[in-house]
Amino acid sequence: MKLLCPGLVPPGSRVLDLGCGNGELLAHLQRHRGCSGYGIEIADANVLACAQRGVNVIQLNLEEGLALFDDASFDVVLQLETLQNLRHTERMLRETARVGRIGIVSFPNFAHWPHRLSVLAGRMPVTKALPYQWYDTPNIRVGTHADFELLARKLGLRITDSFGLQRGRVVRHWPNLLASVAVFRIERA
Repeated sequence: MKLLCPGLVPPGSRVLDLGCGNGELLAHLQRHRGCSGYGIEIADANVLACAQRGVNVIQLNLEEGLALFDDASFDVVLQLETLQNLRHTERMLRETARVGRIGIVSFPNFAHWPHRLSVLAGRMPVTKALPYQWYDTPNIRVGTHADFELLARKLGLRITDSFGLQRGRVVRHWPNLLASVAVFRIERA
């Protein structure tokens, strides 16, 4: 299941999961937190897996945006481990804030200290958070916890919570250095 910290998605929320994969997280939120909503996924096999799980799924390329949804259609928009695969990150973050009251965004934190050591040694990092070799990665960009803060400000988004995750634990002290995954809760300013 995608990474998620308890309490980030309030019980009973209407949720949109961007890049929902096989729907495991949405199914979990439906069963255990009474949530409803939709997943957005492009891969045929994942769309089928979502349907088999009973998850409402729309097959859509996120690069095309979220025009089919009205403003504030969802309580929570999840963009977990998706941002690094998109070309139009600014547009998708604006769309996340437009269609959701809150957005939860996570991505591999390239500034994590083992990643820095790999680059210092002249190699691109291969870790649990960045598990691909440089030549076969689906990631088209890398980002850091600190860089996202700057981007959110530039886009006029308000960060209401930010932290890192390392081996499933929340990291609030120096997350840019000590966490392999960056996590942000954002809202329209």
